[in-house]
Amino acid sequence: MAEIQTQNVPVTTFDLFAGLETTQHEQIVFCQDHATGLKAIIAVHNTVLGPGLGGTRMWYYAHEKDAVRDALRLSRGMTYKASVAGLNLGGAKAVIIGDPKTQKSEALMRKFGRFVENLNGKYITAEDVGTTTRDMEYVNMETDHVVGLPESMGGGGDPSPVTAYGVYMGIKSSAKQAYGNDSLSGKSVAVMGIGKVGMHLCEYLHKEGVKLYVADINEGALKYAADHFGATVVSNDDMLNLEVDIFAPCALGAILNDNTLPKLKCQIIAGAANNQLEDENIHGNILREKGIIYAPDFVINAGGLINVYSEYNGYVREQAMAQTENIYNTILDIYKMADVHNLNNQQAAIKHAEKRIHDMMLVHSTY
Repeated sequence: MAEIQTQNVPVTTFDLFAGLETTQHEQIVFCQDHATGLKAIIAVHNTVLGPGLGGTRMWYYAHEKDAVRDALRLSRGMTYKASVAGLNLGGAKAVIIGDPKTQKSEALMRKFGRFVENLNGKYITAEDVGTTTRDMEYVNMETDHVVGLPESMGGGGDPSPVTAYGVYMGIKSSAKQAYGNDSLSGKSVAVMGIGKVGMHLCEYLHKEGVKLYVADINEGALKYAADHFGATVVSNDDMLNLEVDIFAPCALGAILNDNTLPKLKCQIIAGAANNQLEDENIHGNILREKGIIYAPDFVINAGGLINVYSEYNGYVREQAMAQTENIYNTILDIYKMADVHNLNNQQAAIKHAEKRIHDMMLVHSTY
């Protein structure tokens, strides 16, 4: 009955430990509370570099195995994201099963905070899709192992502007790789998903004179982007067929797959979404063969993690932005590594991340 994996791992129940051999996760915690309706999964992937930090996503999953798969894939991505960004953090992630619009409550979030507290600092949570800084305030009532708190509480507040800035830097470095300079003026960019990160990204791109195309299910967000940034509104399906310079996926993952890749007519893919490649090897290789420059997702979208990590040392937004700006150089380094080792860009980014983790294992081999 059961299977687990990060990329294509079918998730079932009886092969859980066999699945974990594949994903190399350290720990999975299943959380349930009848009184509040909480059903959550906390996945801790790797803590060699430090405690596992990753947001809590609340989503209505059609099947519980989909929630497990999401937690595994996202937590693995957080390990690599922290490593490439040079942070002393490991990777972890949590998902709460449920509709955030109708099933979320103070009691549910505080009960989740109790489960986080029980991990004694091995997992540090933050907001993610379906959760907010207000939710993190509730979690904080039960545990100190939470970041992304409001600025009034000494936190960094909403990390999405910093995430968007990192994506913008990654788009500019990708443009430099493709065109020889990083100017985006006159370039066409299709942004799929204009939530908090996507909308801030549109603002950065608009200021540089980009021709914007946007797609989202939120009609209000689409109208705002059209009115304020001169964006052309298209459907999600039409966006995949657009002839543009840059495609920026900023919604949910697995957008780059067997069905979508033949449709794309762009030179660069660089966006904020996690786990954009349905299969890192197969679809990463297809992009390389097609000559499309792909900015590895866990590298380009690390700004939010950098922002919440900076809360540890007394939050200063300017310092977080300065560190996020270095995503520009990191992505160029990964492109060079991919060429030298004949890897697709995602494989090169993973190689870069795993080297740092391996090196730090040597450092931490003695007390």
